Amino acid sequence: MKPKILHFDELLSSATQSALHLEMRDTYGVAEEEEEIRLWLSGKWTVDDGRKALGGWMDLVSGTVARGVSVRRARVVSTPVTTYIRYEHAHTPLNLEAGEDVRWLPCRQALGIPLPANDFWLIDTRVVRFNHFSGDGAAVEPEMSDDPAVTALCGSAFAAVWERAIPHAEFRI
Repeated sequence: MKPKILHFDELLSSATQSALHLEMRDTYGVAEEEEEIRLWLSGKWTVDDGRKALGGWMDLVSGTVARGVSVRRARVVSTPVTTYIRYEHAHTPLNLEAGEDVRWLPCRQALGIPLPANDFWLIDTRVVRFNHFSGDGAAVEPEMSDDPAVTALCGSAFAAVWERAIPHAEFRI
């Protein structure tokens, strides 16, 4: 039996040691980001706009980090990067400000790493939440697994990506 799909706030709040996020798409079509992307593309976006839009996320992450949980995000990206990845890169200082550690890995440097087919969050090596997306990048129903083989695959994939990845401050787009 698969574990119940938790609301993301509840999932992250359950972390006691680590919350690892692996992203592997070059574009996302998440409805909540449309206005932010429009502002950013127009050149009218400011960091304060980002703080307003991401305030809830930043509070959740900073609260998680304050409890002693390590929150790390690794992004595997094609190069040259897409417009969406440039948008993410511009917003990453807000992730860092909230307490996340973020690294980037060009796809060519990921060769030989066994990767799961979907983005995921791995919580304390005990449960993984797969974030599924449609072909155009829209978020669809997530999936949870506490299968030890699945959590081990995700843990080893994240560790291998993290080891090769470039810290945000050093990653040039």
